[in-house]
Amino acid sequence: MKNIIKNYISEIKWRLTGILGRLIIDLLCATTTIESEGLKKIAPILGSGKFIGACWHSRIILFSYIFKGWNLVILVSKSKDGEIIARILQNQGHETIRGSSSRGGLRALAKQIKILKKQQRPGVIIPDGPRGPRHKVQPGIITLAKKTGYPIVPFSYSAKKIKIFSSWDRFILPYPFTKCRIAYGDPIYVPEDTDKNSYDLFKTKLEKELCRITDDADRSFNHIIMS
Repeated sequence: MKNIIKNYISEIKWRLTGILGRLIIDLLCATTTIESEGLKKIAPILGSGKFIGACWHSRIILFSYIFKGWNLVILVSKSKDGEIIARILQNQGHETIRGSSSRGGLRALAKQIKILKKQQRPGVIIPDGPRGPRHKVQPGIITLAKKTGYPIVPFSYSAKKIKIFSSWDRFILPYPFTKCRIAYGDPIYVPEDTDKNSYDLFKTKLEKELCRITDDADRSFNHIIMS
């Protein structure tokens, strides 16, 4: 009985965490002025709903905000931090699948592939999450693109006034009432017949494109964060 009550209280806390987190992000981002770059070239892909979004771990806040309600299928780690992120994403209208390279990653990736192919919904993998190395693409997103046939669409953003945290990913948080710029990169297709030996080519291609658009967004506000 004690365990039931304890689990019930814990679940209430997590639900409140998700609601509060969503409200904070909504309030913060609603005060900002958001402009975009490169949207026109990938708008048909976004409109199809058949794509895999990719952004660096440090740039997830605005990404989650602009796609709220899109019912994305997002891979999130099983860590405590991952639980916080998952609850917020669920409140933003997304489905989360729990797993990472160290805990249940293969099973979670297989589930994500199955859902995307069956329901034809967009998916998301943070390619350098959940623990890095920073700005290094892990192979899971390449496998997802290969198995689904969906293009990988790189996203990033920066803002005029930001707080840069001292975390491993150098997470950035835009200040209220600042100007933000979203950068959309060139889509990356992974052919179905791609073998494991060719994964590094696509990983490098995605890394370069994500770093390019992130650096461009930063430099538009005179920030030098990538180096």
